[in-house]
Amino acid sequence: MGAVVECSALTKFYGRNRGVEDVTLVVEAGTTFGFLGPNGAGKTTTIRCLLGMLKPTSGESRVFGERVTLDGAALRGRIGYVAGDVRLFERETGAWHIDYIARLRGAPAPSATELIDRLEFDPSRKVRELSKGNKQKLALIVGLMHDPELLILDEPTSGLDPLNQETVFEIVGERVARGATLFLSSHILSEVERVCERVGIVRAGHLVAEEDVSDLIAKHLRDVSVTFAGPVPAGALDGIEGLTDVTPSGDVTLSARIRGDAIDTLVKRLAAHELADLTIAHAKLEDVFREYYVHEAEVDA
Repeated sequence: MGAVVECSALTKFYGRNRGVEDVTLVVEAGTTFGFLGPNGAGKTTTIRCLLGMLKPTSGESRVFGERVTLDGAALRGRIGYVAGDVRLFERETGAWHIDYIARLRGAPAPSATELIDRLEFDPSRKVRELSKGNKQKLALIVGLMHDPELLILDEPTSGLDPLNQETVFEIVGERVARGATLFLSSHILSEVERVCERVGIVRAGHLVAEEDVSDLIAKHLRDVSVTFAGPVPAGALDGIEGLTDVTPSGDVTLSARIRGDAIDTLVKRLAAHELADLTIAHAKLEDVFREYYVHEAEVDA
């Protein structure tokens, strides 16, 4: 189907301060891609380069096969963007924003009424009267109402209650099912794990991983619970590199977390003992994410 989003050695510096450096990634058409990283990691800089809001220091980005430039209005018309920090005209109503954005695009907004209804948004109220959650609803409406081919969503459910969060991802899922591509930046890792097929993790301006969500979780981190047939043997799990958080539970059970290929060493070590039970589970994406930003930071230090 071809790539919808491409970054090739994308680099952006703000004077001496680094935004992103040498970011290379590809998002294929119809893919749901999660872009993860803490504040200041470079997520927003990357998104602004994709939208033509920033000119990269070096490298380039392409959307729908076209090189992104600062004057790519026609290209941006095919994108639905919801910013992480929503800025609206405080004295105007929601209806004014919907009409204004539609006229700027020079295109109809076929899904505006549907989105208003499903998000239970009152377009007659002025922005200054709205809560944070209702401002976020308005941003979602104007970002999605033209049925874009590419959804670039930066923390799209910020300020929304759980029911509205669920509605947002139902709406996004329906659009992806109809062929749209999703580029989702979020700190709500459980949502990324549920919604996205692939994920990129950015740390200190560098892309440190880009993989299928299932492969990333399976490869890097597992939770282990071992129940021995008798009292836990002394030193049973000592000296296994990559094994952390070893915690006894009663006299016969140990739990631990294991990274990378150390699972093979663990299983061979356990084979020397009589076991009553053994559970090995893939860790959640949130735990994998913490490993990249806690463990790797300690290694760097």
